[in-house]
Amino acid sequence: MTANDFRKLALALPETEERAHMNHPDFRVGGKVFATLGYPDKSHGMVKLSPEEQHYFSKDYPDAFIPVNGAWGCRSATRVVLKAAKKETLRKALEAAWRSTAPKRLVRVAKDS
Repeated sequence: MTANDFRKLALALPETEERAHMNHPDFRVGGKVFATLGYPDKSHGMVKLSPEEQHYFSKDYPDAFIPVNGAWGCRSATRVVLKAAKKETLRKALEAAWRSTAPKRLVRVAKDS
């Protein structure tokens, strides 16, 4: 995966917009961040997963998904090693992060589609 691949997958999710925060791109739904690119460097992204999802993604794909150190990681921020991530797996992680962040009305509409 590349940063551009990550960006395309994130922006394909309903009502997602790209903004910037602390000099790196982030992806938001309903004004809330669910993923970022470029932190700690350009070879990484981040997805905001539930604790359970973080556990399974980091256990099943340890080369691609790593809990962020410190308090952010305890809140389920999960680093994505772009080079190691497979497209379909990253799509699932981004969708999970989007679902946990998006307004309930939007999640219901996306689920019905």
